[in-house]
Amino acid sequence: MKEKFFENRQAIIVLVAGSLVVLVSMGIRQTWGLFYQFFDTDLGINRTQFGLAIGIQMLFWGITAPLFGMIADKYGSNRAAFAAFLFYIVGSYIVINQPESNSIFLISMGVIIGTALGGTAVSVPVAAVGKFFSDKNRTISVGIVTGSASIGFFVMPLFTKFSNDVYGWQNTVQFFIYFLIFASICSLFLFKKEYVDPTNNSFTRDQTAWKAMKEAFNHKGYMLLVAGFFVCGFQITLVATHIPGYIQQKGLPDWTAAAILALIGFFNIFGTIGMGFLASKYSKKILLSILYFSRGIILILFLFLPASTFTALAFGVLFGILWLATIPPTNGIVAQIFGTKYLATLFGIVFFSHQVGSFLGAYLGGYFFDTYGSYDYAWYLSIILSAFAGFVHLPIDEKPILRAA
Repeated sequence: MKEKFFENRQAIIVLVAGSLVVLVSMGIRQTWGLFYQFFDTDLGINRTQFGLAIGIQMLFWGITAPLFGMIADKYGSNRAAFAAFLFYIVGSYIVINQPESNSIFLISMGVIIGTALGGTAVSVPVAAVGKFFSDKNRTISVGIVTGSASIGFFVMPLFTKFSNDVYGWQNTVQFFIYFLIFASICSLFLFKKEYVDPTNNSFTRDQTAWKAMKEAFNHKGYMLLVAGFFVCGFQITLVATHIPGYIQQKGLPDWTAAAILALIGFFNIFGTIGMGFLASKYSKKILLSILYFSRGIILILFLFLPASTFTALAFGVLFGILWLATIPPTNGIVAQIFGTKYLATLFGIVFFSHQVGSFLGAYLGGYFFDTYGSYDYAWYLSIILSAFAGFVHLPIDEKPILRAA
């Protein structure tokens, strides 16, 4: 008998809700790099301070992802995500109404919005959806949710550029708040699914979250996955935060930066959903290695080919295909090895590593520019990290863990 993709109606509702939540949360998060000149002129925030704020945002996103994951595993993803959206709304409101203060900007843009992302972006919605699908179909469903983030990546930069030009940046952030209220309502439909152990193994059934984390930290493959996901965070946040400044440095038209971000979002739709299908058929660790090596090659071409609008747009297309394509196989490996009982918690920890990388990508990009007058050193470091990640995934043992006394 052929296995159905949707096991029940709840699975459909959770997939749609998770997709809308991620679309709004990740879409808005993708646009902050387009505000840097307004933050500079109106709030007195220079590039190092802006990079630090985004870095802190990434760090708090990572710190709170496992915490919201624990809440989601115990009380339901809907409660965790809804509470996180309240942080998102408050943080965005403060950004609009704050005075010229670096410390307040760091708290609102960094701490509060970063905390919000821990429960609204990727880890909690993806884990909520993953629990409603079988091992065979999980990476496909996760690819669909991650692909919806890509729609946000495509639409929101274009909307932001238009709105900033026509209505001003404060009104644009006000529109963001309306989108966030809508997404918070959608998050209420991320229903909790009670865990059922198909093996009837008492060690799995009685396992606590702390025991699950201890088990994961003692698993070599899990730690390698944590190390590899660090690189993903460094690279995508470096690009999302500093590509507008890099484009300006190269003397290309301002619209090119928004076009790159939009192209990344559009082509990421195909990359994430395609990777979800591939990961359901082939080794997930091999796919991840190929992906990271490919990123390194694309970065080399982008940096060393003559700067032009065509090169920039081609970078947006190619890097977009690989942008969040890491998530379906990474999440799939965690679920495949450890099961889904504590998927939100364990994937949240992997995601924390991603956000440590994001912090460094955001901060070092601004630091290198203000110190040396160029982003080049940040790009060189990103290329080296691509090679590291390509190799580090190869030794991972993807087999399910065996639990016994």
